[in-house]
Amino acid sequence: MAHITTTTTNMTTDPRFEVDFEEDGSDNPQDWTMLKKGTIIFFMSFSTLVVVMYSTSYTAGIPGMMDSFGIGSKTVVVLGVTTYLAGLATGSLILAPLSEMYGRRPVYLIAVLMFTVLIIPCALAQNLATVLAVRFFGAIAGSAMISNAPGTVADIVSDEYRALAFSIWSIGPMNGPVVGPLIGGFVFQYMGWRWTNWVVMIGSGVSWFMVLLIGETYAPAILRAKSAKKRKGTGEERWYSRYDEKKKFWPMLKENLIRPLEMSVQEPICIFWNVYIALVYGVLYLCFVSYPIVFGELRGWSSGLTGLGYIGIGIGGMITICSEPLLRRLINSHKPDPETGKPPPEAMVSVVCIAAVSVPVGELIFAWTCTPDVHWIAPLIAGIPFGAGNCGVFIYASNYLVHSYGIYAASALAGNAVLRSAMGGALPLAGPKMYQTLGPHWSATMLALIEFAMIPIPLVFYRYGHKIRQRSALIRHMREDKEKLESRKRKAAEREERHKMKDAGVHEEKTETDV
Repeated sequence: MAHITTTTTNMTTDPRFEVDFEEDGSDNPQDWTMLKKGTIIFFMSFSTLVVVMYSTSYTAGIPGMMDSFGIGSKTVVVLGVTTYLAGLATGSLILAPLSEMYGRRPVYLIAVLMFTVLIIPCALAQNLATVLAVRFFGAIAGSAMISNAPGTVADIVSDEYRALAFSIWSIGPMNGPVVGPLIGGFVFQYMGWRWTNWVVMIGSGVSWFMVLLIGETYAPAILRAKSAKKRKGTGEERWYSRYDEKKKFWPMLKENLIRPLEMSVQEPICIFWNVYIALVYGVLYLCFVSYPIVFGELRGWSSGLTGLGYIGIGIGGMITICSEPLLRRLINSHKPDPETGKPPPEAMVSVVCIAAVSVPVGELIFAWTCTPDVHWIAPLIAGIPFGAGNCGVFIYASNYLVHSYGIYAASALAGNAVLRSAMGGALPLAGPKMYQTLGPHWSATMLALIEFAMIPIPLVFYRYGHKIRQRSALIRHMREDKEKLESRKRKAAEREERHKMKDAGVHEEKTETDV
């Protein structure tokens, strides 16, 4: 990583010594071929799928762990989900800023390798304490995919196709929670709970080779490395890039680590979206405790068949993903932003408004069809609007954050991941007791009513989001930096034009003298 570590330089602001991408676009990630971009999005999607499915495949093996470790309380074993999501939250705070300092690639290579290695102690554990502790540290490593993969997707696609790229990438993370218990259920049923770990390890090993094949995509890291190489190769210290920093390592590390937390408590956009997405995510993870109760305990299904109960959620998610061209048409139908000539970020919130209604509607249908006196197809169908809404919130709310915060998108998403993971880890702990106390009907109804009450959040941002963005100090600072950069480039172009005209005049005078 040393070659892209930010260093103090004696750089000048002379535009003639500014390092930028090549004119042919060969080193600019946004100008790479469609095939290369598609391959990277697929690799990112698969790698995120592996990390997310490990969080939920665990629930399929809970009965086996209770027998192996002699534990009578299901809530205690569910702590494995909580510690995993706590690790994802902690890791997002660390690895997202590091990716903005050193680039995506070195973070991926180290983190995915550590994630793969830390699955081994879980598979061989002889007590629950080992499982809980190792899953926490493994999740810290795995969080690289959760917090940084959206940033990688944003690195390589333009604003116009970002929603499409996010939709394709989200096939992995949105289906991970569904694939986990589906595969885990059959693996546990026929091979035992330890193999739910080995299967994920195989997938993680494949994931590491995938990220090994991906080059650096983060523009600031690429240009910092390029300017450092230019200084070293020429011995000329005046070469610089616009992303070079003059701060020392530790102060800069502190700033980058604190940024996600600061954005989470200081940026109104982050505050409200973090709360809303966290609630939706928490209810989703509560399903991975409630579904085994509803289908396994109440209906008497086997572990494998219980995993199939999540198919409705998966189908709903895929419907949203496949509807991207229609949703993009809805987004593009909005009045363009006068400054950019493109639909404003709030246009994406229109999709979230629809999804915000779909989620509680699906949850409410599930609430009153989940008991054995109703045919099993009904709660599965209820999962379709629930899954479609979850997918819509995840994709387009994340896209809104990326669109709003640009190069700080990874930090915005990291702060979001912290609260989201905290809620996703806490709610499942209440699941067994809640369903025992309130019963399946009123437990799910209560969650649906809370989600209905949160609908005003996306509605307010859809209507007043542009005003909220204008009051953001960070977004204003980013806009000023962009204007300064454009002004500097414009002045450099004018200066270059004057030099050319002057050189042309000298050449003409010399020609006349010779004649």
